Amino acid sequence: MCRTTDLRQAVLAKNDAGAQELRTALARRGAIAVNLLSSPGSGKTALLEAELGLARERGLPVAALTADLATENDALRLARSGAPVKQVLTDGLCHLEAGMLRGHLAGWLPDGTRLLFVENVGNLVCPASYDLGESLRVALASVTEGEDKPLKYPTAFGLAQLVVVTKTDLAAAVEFDEAAFRANVERVNPGVEVVLTSARTGLGAGLLLDRAVAVLDGAAPHRPVMAGQAGGHGHSHGPGHEHGHEHSHEHGHEHGHEHQHAPALTERRS
Repeated sequence: MCRTTDLRQAVLAKNDAGAQELRTALARRGAIAVNLLSSPGSGKTALLEAELGLARERGLPVAALTADLATENDALRLARSGAPVKQVLTDGLCHLEAGMLRGHLAGWLPDGTRLLFVENVGNLVCPASYDLGESLRVALASVTEGEDKPLKYPTAFGLAQLVVVTKTDLAAAVEFDEAAFRANVERVNPGVEVVLTSARTGLGAGLLLDRAVAVLDGAAPHRPVMAGQAGGHGHSHGPGHEHGHEHSHEHGHEHGHEHQHAPALTERRS
């Protein structure tokens, strides 16, 4: 068991180092990454498509990378915004890692990009433990998933710097209890901002983009640093985003794979 724990810690420590390198490389280009985590079907693709469209209308250079186990469906949807989009197929891997992301960005990320949105694999377990070099981490949940989602996935919601509720146009139909959801978020992540959105009605349009731009302009993420986060090795996910990894979950696949030779992300200043 110790060997398993040591291996996980070593893999995550290596990922953390790569994430910091990527964060620095993006900063030198005048850009930041925004990491979006949610369950499958939460509505993050619809929300992201709308936010990318708004960014384009405002003249803000954005790009998006979306990850799935299979199909290019999400990339095709996001490309309708007019923003540069890249699909990453993980071949069964349930999350992205910093080395993988940097490898896919090398030679592709357009010059002058200021915001890179990363739509992580639909999964609230494995992706929560991997820093991707983001400066803003966002956890999303739809009203159809239930008010207890933050309690079931405390790492994903506990490490978020912004929590987005989607599909609020369905709230009445599913009897969504907003107060209970907010209370549950507060239990795992005191002080984090919770915003309500609906891609269908336009509620909250631009809020995600506004928060990302604020961080790009140097504002610290809204969430204060948490004390007493579940243990492991601690590190920072960018400004104000310190945490420790939880390793109690089992991944159902080996993490012995290496990404030592990921292509360097060319560093350009916008």
